[in-house]
Amino acid sequence: MKKLLIILTSVATLLSAALFATAQESQTPAPIAVDTAKGLPEWDKIYAVFSHPRCADCHVADDRPRWSGAHYGGTRVHAFNVQRGADGSGSGNPGLRCTTCHFASNSSALHGPPGAENWHLAPAEMVWFGKSSAEICAEIKDRNRNGDRSLEDVALHVRDDKLVAWGWAPGAGREPAPGSAEATYQAIENWMAAGAPCP
Repeated sequence: MKKLLIILTSVATLLSAALFATAQESQTPAPIAVDTAKGLPEWDKIYAVFSHPRCADCHVADDRPRWSGAHYGGTRVHAFNVQRGADGSGSGNPGLRCTTCHFASNSSALHGPPGAENWHLAPAEMVWFGKSSAEICAEIKDRNRNGDRSLEDVALHVRDDKLVAWGWAPGAGREPAPGSAEATYQAIENWMAAGAPCP
């Protein structure tokens, strides 16, 4: 009888532990509380980068990259009828691929073609050029428009992608994006920790 009682007690303990674990797994994690006082200043740092010509000029809606910034004296559509490409790759049309002029590094000539690995336009759904802070913020949080990335993936992309890194080292005569890849990564992390509020 004593053995039976020990066995039943052990089974009951295991069963209750399993039920408790299952109940914990089925609970949705608590959402991060949104702290706009902490999050929006971090978003402002991110927006300053994403809206800067070094980034936004290739995040366009009409398949035509831009030349803009103080050294251009305004904004112009990229010369030579450069376009995204009929295949949707962002690498240009056959016969005029981006890599025809844009190599893996910047030209040494002043205002010569800039370059970085895998030079191409951003995906068509990732439009930043001419967009407001609120519009870009909503887009970054939307996996259908950010390359199917989590916010952590976005942060890592900004920190680690060589084409993105070009924005902070665009070559002689071009104004770099503000800050650095690491500073922008940290701003995204801080913004996420504050609940990723949008303006």
